[in-house]
Amino acid sequence: MTSSAFSLTFGIFIGATLLARLWLSFRQIRHVRACRDKVPAQFAARIPLAAHRKAADYTVAKCRFALYMTGVDTLVLLCFTLFGGLDALAGCLLGMTGPGMLFQLSLLTAFAVISGLIDLPFDYYRQFVIEEAFGFNRMSRRLFFADLLKSTVIGALIGIPVVWLALVIMEKAGNAWWLYAWILWIAFQTLMMVLYPTVIAPRFNTFAPLEDTALRERIERLLARTGFTSNGLFVMDGSRRSSHGNAYFTGFGAGKRIVFYDTLIARLSPPEIEAVLAHELGHFRLRHIVRRMVVMGAASFGFLALLGYLKAHDWFYLGLGVIPLPGMSNDAMALVLFALILPLLTFFFSPLLSASSRRHEFEADAFAARYASAQDLGSALVRLVEDNASTLTPDPLYSAFYDSHPPAGIRIGKLLPDT
Repeated sequence: MTSSAFSLTFGIFIGATLLARLWLSFRQIRHVRACRDKVPAQFAARIPLAAHRKAADYTVAKCRFALYMTGVDTLVLLCFTLFGGLDALAGCLLGMTGPGMLFQLSLLTAFAVISGLIDLPFDYYRQFVIEEAFGFNRMSRRLFFADLLKSTVIGALIGIPVVWLALVIMEKAGNAWWLYAWILWIAFQTLMMVLYPTVIAPRFNTFAPLEDTALRERIERLLARTGFTSNGLFVMDGSRRSSHGNAYFTGFGAGKRIVFYDTLIARLSPPEIEAVLAHELGHFRLRHIVRRMVVMGAASFGFLALLGYLKAHDWFYLGLGVIPLPGMSNDAMALVLFALILPLLTFFFSPLLSASSRRHEFEADAFAARYASAQDLGSALVRLVEDNASTLTPDPLYSAFYDSHPPAGIRIGKLLPDT
């Protein structure tokens, strides 16, 4: 392939992805606004019209914000690639560091910093304008910037050594470097599953043992019925940042932890909490998590193999607006360019991933109905829909692309077919 042909292909992918994202967002806005003033009959007795309108307005606000982000993302992508931004950044850093590993690490670090600075005002707006306007934000500005500082430091402490090792592999391991890099990636992912619940997460939130004796006993009976062993039941102070509620388990093996947001504990009844947890346990018992890990492992294998092919060809760099540096390694440049184009390569596969995730959600719901109560899970879903201002009327096509969970009406219809 020639560099001009690759540039043309790249441009076609940018245009197709941009148009698709804009079209889907406009469909979602139009559909949700058209259904704003009438609660679906299935929920008319349980969801007030005011709550339904709030959910519609919240959804539209997020979708309008996503429209702006789509434009910004596309512009940033073009600035880094065809408009020469990454090439200029590499030239500047090369003059400061000279060739070698320091240049490679500096380029990746500078790219990460610039990307983070671009995202920062949008993250701030999302938290303190959109979430604040709809009553979900509980995070102070001080906490926002403290989280930013912590995640930056932790990311640097973990990321720089891993990236350095990846660059060494790319330079020293020959044509099969991508296979060794894939092994490194899998090992890193496994290590993070161990470190996150016990080392990283407590840097941001407080995790206290579940103190409600009756609820604890109810959950322990559920764990016994489902054959699930854990390293403890914890309540997380999610209310420090948001009024949204959730529950999850993390880790693996003997280190598995079950975590409830304090907002979830406050809002749901014990039977509803049990049903929600039974759903989450269903993902584990039905091996959904293992399947997702296998799929992600296979995908990363394929993507790294593709990168191994692309990085050996000058047209890959030239077609993306970068002049490969003669007589020295372009590995860091290849990593940055591939990270930039990867969302374009994967976007149109989103409905397949969403469909798989939705199927798992239905299976986990059925598991919860067997080991807890379908009625309690249904009532918990209704309460969470109202509390989190989730729209009951998403555009079907938009939902197929973006929603990993089926719409609440469809889920409850399968759980309680006579409702």
